[in-house]
Amino acid sequence: MHKIEVGVRFCETDLLGHVNNNNFFVYLEDARIRFFEDLELVKEDWNFILASIKCDFLKQVYFKQKLVIKSGVAKIGNSSFHLDQEIYEKESGEIVAKGSSVIVQFDFELQQSAPLSEDMKKQLEAYQMAAK
Repeated sequence: MHKIEVGVRFCETDLLGHVNNNNFFVYLEDARIRFFEDLELVKEDWNFILASIKCDFLKQVYFKQKLVIKSGVAKIGNSSFHLDQEIYEKESGEIVAKGSSVIVQFDFELQQSAPLSEDMKKQLEAYQMAAK
């Protein structure tokens, strides 16, 4: 699985002292973008759109905690792929959230989905997880 680490900033917490739910989507996005960059799926032009996203919140997270976000490909289609992500608290190793998204390669000129190249599919397959 692809991994990144993030630190929780004070501004990401709410009046209850824990990370606001919106910020989990920011963490997932940060990991997704790094995933795209590390796999070199995007060049000069950004050619992917987010078609669907979901996050299950499992534990509270607080200021100064370090998080590890793991991303793996669950399914590869013709023009899209499903990305599963898990957020862990670094010190304890406990899972704090699970996310999933559907990402579509998109032709902005034609305003429609575009097929993934064979090279893209091979890059994605390197991070494909075993079926559950």
